[in-house]
Amino acid sequence: MTHIHTLGLPRMGVQRELKWALEGYWKGERTAAELHGVARALRARHWALQSEAGCRYVAVGDFSLYDHVLDMSARLGVVPARFGWGGGEVDLDTCFRMARGRAPSGTPAFACEMTKWFDTNYHYLVPELAPGQRFALSRQDLFEQVEEAKALGHRPKAVLVGPLTWLWLAKAQGDFDKLDLLDALLPVYGQILARLAAQGVEWAQLDEPILALDLPQAWRSAFQRAYHLLQSAGPKLMVAAYFGALEDNLMTAVKLPVAGLHVDAVSAPDELGQVADWLPATKVLSVGVVDGRNVWRADLDAALARLTPLRAKLGERLWLAPSCSLLHVPLDLAPETDMDPEVRPWLAFAVQKLDELAILARALDAGRDAVTEALAESLAALEARRASPRVTNPVVRARLAAIRPEDGRRASPYPEREAAQRARLQLPSLPTTTIGSFPQTAAIRASRRDYRAGRISQAEYEARMRAEIRHAVEVQERLGLDVLVHGEAERNDMVEYFGEQLAGFAFTAHGWVQSYGSRCVKPPIIYGDVARPAPMTVAWITYAQSLTQKPMKGMLTGPVTLLKWSFVRDDQPWRDTAMQIALALRDEIHDLEAAGIQVIQVDEPAFREALPLRARGRDDYLAWAVQAFRLATSGVKDETQIHTHMCYSEFNDIIAAIAELDADVITIETARSNMELLDAFADYEYPNEIGPGVYDIHSPNVPEIEAMVKLLQKAAERIPRERLWVNPDCGLKTRAWPETEAALANMVAAARRLRQPLPERF
Repeated sequence: MTHIHTLGLPRMGVQRELKWALEGYWKGERTAAELHGVARALRARHWALQSEAGCRYVAVGDFSLYDHVLDMSARLGVVPARFGWGGGEVDLDTCFRMARGRAPSGTPAFACEMTKWFDTNYHYLVPELAPGQRFALSRQDLFEQVEEAKALGHRPKAVLVGPLTWLWLAKAQGDFDKLDLLDALLPVYGQILARLAAQGVEWAQLDEPILALDLPQAWRSAFQRAYHLLQSAGPKLMVAAYFGALEDNLMTAVKLPVAGLHVDAVSAPDELGQVADWLPATKVLSVGVVDGRNVWRADLDAALARLTPLRAKLGERLWLAPSCSLLHVPLDLAPETDMDPEVRPWLAFAVQKLDELAILARALDAGRDAVTEALAESLAALEARRASPRVTNPVVRARLAAIRPEDGRRASPYPEREAAQRARLQLPSLPTTTIGSFPQTAAIRASRRDYRAGRISQAEYEARMRAEIRHAVEVQERLGLDVLVHGEAERNDMVEYFGEQLAGFAFTAHGWVQSYGSRCVKPPIIYGDVARPAPMTVAWITYAQSLTQKPMKGMLTGPVTLLKWSFVRDDQPWRDTAMQIALALRDEIHDLEAAGIQVIQVDEPAFREALPLRARGRDDYLAWAVQAFRLATSGVKDETQIHTHMCYSEFNDIIAAIAELDADVITIETARSNMELLDAFADYEYPNEIGPGVYDIHSPNVPEIEAMVKLLQKAAERIPRERLWVNPDCGLKTRAWPETEAALANMVAAARRLRQPLPERF
């Protein structure tokens, strides 16, 4: 019998039940018991889905109240000293203070750094390692969830972040080699595995996605040593590698002293035969055969063609799974009853992907005749998608073919543009601005719901949004900001909003995907060629500009981010789709400039995230990513100032490409890293202007003036003062107005203090 399993499921629930429970708890509107009750109900529901699909084992430990890497840190007793943990059990509020800077109990503190989970849009909390770091089993949540699953009649497969991946993702707080901590770390992993064995857990899945990276030899060698120690601890171990090919790590992976290996056959289908050839005859091979990161139906016939010889070779040692955790896709397609009826049959969400695995397993065990109807339905959907006239737009294709090199170059070099922009904008030194969005209040969300439900007219909805914009402008004027934003009240999401106005995109009503904590996004689906039927933002931005004499930023989402934060079509290269989006944005920027908008921000928070995990693919990606941004932004006059914004990233390895974007001003998230991310810009001598974030918007804590002054002083040690801007880390849509106003008032005060005569060292 061919086993099927999943590496993990989405956590939030179809109606985002976990989001509302979390936020209710943080606000003091729900008790911890009520929060845990919602979590238990979701876990039970998700285990039932796996069991009903035919999974012999259900994933236990993939669920988290905030982040699975944070959970692993808490289990290991890795809690930075500033959170006041005195040992023993790491409680719920300590975890939340690490994640958010505050919780219903305990003293607020500086939150842990947050960054992207490999090349996905999921954010994890970066573990902090002190010199001589000690580890101790300090949380019981995994064992409790195992008992929950068993009580419901399921056979649990424990899921943990593997020790080498957890250590790789951690940050050393000092000058030491974090790999030296492995020998101290492994005994605690051993304790966890021994406890699981005592509970009767047969299999433990240890996720080691760093096996898809270019690893130093010392790290590659450490795998054998680590798993030699762990393999005797209790359950059978399955090491899960995903997000790419094993390549030079293949022999390391197949020779590990473990009972099973999971590989990503979606990212690396050509490697599958080699893995099977080298895998010892005693080991299980879990093949990630349906895409855990995208929403298109699998080509079941093609999958069976790859799997049939493997089934003959491996027999029951062949397991089937998604390529990675299904955390990265929506939970269920079934509620999407109002979705575009042509596009809907082309899709598979998490539940449907489990069904696809069940079909494949049955075909391998009982023959294709046993699943004839299911295979025919799958093939019909694939053929309908390929034949649809909505997928290809000849006008877009012709325009793409006609792009010239000069379309991606500004008319003048930056020094000449800088002079023209300073003359036009007349900004003070250390100009203050924000990243774009202001609080999405309950009133704004209610208006959007009422409009979509037909309870209010378009005219009434637009009037309400104009009132919100007017309020945002008035607040900024009162606080004394220098370059204003309209606040984006009319936007549901920075990607979905634009997708709704572009041809080639489809949308869901319930397709929520976790980004971090309680933050969820509903990625649009790019199914066809992209075009802009009409202006998207001009009316809103020009209205906002009419309310003030100060510069008002036009706010757009960049081509790479629109691409990366959507579910992208898989029938053409990403480069082609990015260039189509860039042409649509170029038209929008032209219209904004023609309407008198002097500053236009094109956000690219996904620029670093989309970088290939392996070095060999990076030059090609960076070339077309830079080309797409420049194609979108280079058609403006010298005096029009182009901004871009990037989220938490390590910029050192791509700083030259960021400079190639040739944005006049770049704003970046640096507060949680204590300005360390600016080292890349100092070493490279970045030529244009920079706005390093001076406070963390992901935390509800209001920053103190002195703290922001110190951060700006640090920034000025790396970046010349005349090229510095002052801004928060990111947009403010998730914050409330009182804390937003207080934080921005302090930020403006910090900038004004530093505009005074400065100490020589500044």
